Amino acid sequence: TPVSTDEPKFHCQYSSMSTSSTIKARLLNYNIRTGASRSTYFFFLATHLFSSSPIATSSAFASSSTIPSAFLARTISSIGIPSSSHRHFQSATTATNIPILSSHFQYPSQASKSVHKNYFRSTTLKMTRDNKTNIVNNPPKRAKLTPHPPSTKTIGTHSGTFQADEALGVWLLRQIPLYRHSPVVRSRDPSVLQTCDIVLDVGGIYNHEDLKYDHHQRDYDERFDPKIKYDESNQVIQVERCTKLSASGLIYRHYGKKVIRQYYPELTQDMVDLAYVKMYDSFMEAVDAIDTGVEPIPPRENESPIQLQYVDKTGLSSRVSRLNPRWNEIDETTEKSPDPDARFEVASEMCGQDFLGMLTHIVESDLPARSFVDEAVKSRFEIDPSGEIICLPSGGLPWKGHLYDLEHEYNIKDPLIKYVLYTDQAGMWRIQAVSVEGKGFENRLSLPKEWRGVRDEDLEKVAGIEGCTFCHASGFIGGNKSFEGALEMARRALENGKK
Repeated sequence: TPVSTDEPKFHCQYSSMSTSSTIKARLLNYNIRTGASRSTYFFFLATHLFSSSPIATSSAFASSSTIPSAFLARTISSIGIPSSSHRHFQSATTATNIPILSSHFQYPSQASKSVHKNYFRSTTLKMTRDNKTNIVNNPPKRAKLTPHPPSTKTIGTHSGTFQADEALGVWLLRQIPLYRHSPVVRSRDPSVLQTCDIVLDVGGIYNHEDLKYDHHQRDYDERFDPKIKYDESNQVIQVERCTKLSASGLIYRHYGKKVIRQYYPELTQDMVDLAYVKMYDSFMEAVDAIDTGVEPIPPRENESPIQLQYVDKTGLSSRVSRLNPRWNEIDETTEKSPDPDARFEVASEMCGQDFLGMLTHIVESDLPARSFVDEAVKSRFEIDPSGEIICLPSGGLPWKGHLYDLEHEYNIKDPLIKYVLYTDQAGMWRIQAVSVEGKGFENRLSLPKEWRGVRDEDLEKVAGIEGCTFCHASGFIGGNKSFEGALEMARRALENGKK
């Protein structure tokens, strides 16, 4: 039986749902997943009521494709929605009658199992798309650069062995109209470089007005904007960057926002500014650090140097380095050493593709995800009274960085959020432990030791929870067949952590 509570929260309860927290979680997930307004909530409820009411099956409406507006008015009054909320129906549609979407609300045959997955994640998403109310789920799409004649401007950089910083810097410049398809001159001869319109990574000068962007000077100390962090009392502090800007960092400082705007012209300035910082944190800073020789793990006083257990040569800087002609490499076609300038062009394009891949992820996935995480954090007490469990609509949604930021923004300190619930691509519910901020593998509260490495029926017996599917050997993630089971796993893990 559909029911409602007073504003501002609106819950739809069915006899197949077992607990109030389950009801809240399912409707909360619907709201997060679709970005729906309250108008959509009411529209959803009224459509369901109408499609299951006697009037809907009568001969008068047997072939009708609309809901009479008078029926909607009676419906919202009869179920106790405050009269002040009636106006939300007006914003749901401008038509006298509202289209019937009863076909969107067919309940699964096993309503007591996976109602959340089958019902609130698919049919409601379709409903909001059909009614053009779903804005959050339509993130910006990367634009194709408009055709532009080759620029007459010449970009200068050094000859010889190339690195990722100047290869990436050249690509960045070529994305803005002034330097679109500009030719590159690679030389160390000052007289040759003087003929270039813009020079990077060579020449011993950094001067933006003169379009000189080198970083090899003795007194050079240019860095990106300080990082924003928080102290123990949650006060904002600015931390100086560990690395100086390389050639690509200097180009990004002055032209990065223009590049972002070229590919995402519809972004607001605030969104461009946010993407600009995130791109440096996630992509550009590593190129700067590797080029300027900054170790990823800083040395500590009175401690022996940390010995790396493995070496990673798969990063962008390593891949660019391998494109340089080898000392003994011979081109089979020319029977000569490969042309380093041609290889430089390949390296520059590869840098650009990596840049675009990260930018696309940030703008089209990471930034839109923030609103979902924000809603989950605000509504965490509706999932569990502890406030230490949140529920997300999808496991593919990037949430960690946003969660840390929001905890600082809302001054959430005691208790911190410990577990995140979501469904994977196969529909299984997952429970994942939140890692300690700034650390990759240390959790705030791992799943109980006795669960770790145990699966299926054996895990059900050990945990005493129906539907358990697995628990990772490290205790950072587990699974259950239902939302109720995953929520119970999180609650038991919290209890276990307090012992």
